[in-house]
Amino acid sequence: MFAKIQKWGNSQGLRLTKNLLADVQLNVGDEVDISVKDGTMIIAPAKRIRGRHNLNDLVNRIPESYQPSEIFWGEPVGKETW
Repeated sequence: MFAKIQKWGNSQGLRLTKNLLADVQLNVGDEVDISVKDGTMIIAPAKRIRGRHNLNDLVNRIPESYQPSEIFWGEPVGKETW
């Protein structure tokens, strides 16, 4: 695939096709790591420390018997009001 670097405002950009992004499992808004090796630009998905999670799935995993409680974080420091 060939693409052209274009000027967008004060920056330059490269448009990537939807199919190309799908092939590497990237979506709009995903972070990428850009590096140069031997004069070649390499664009790779950013390594994520945390995986993608669905909030509904996580909440559904909370046991029904779970009872939240208060945690004492120590005496107020500064201008907190309790």
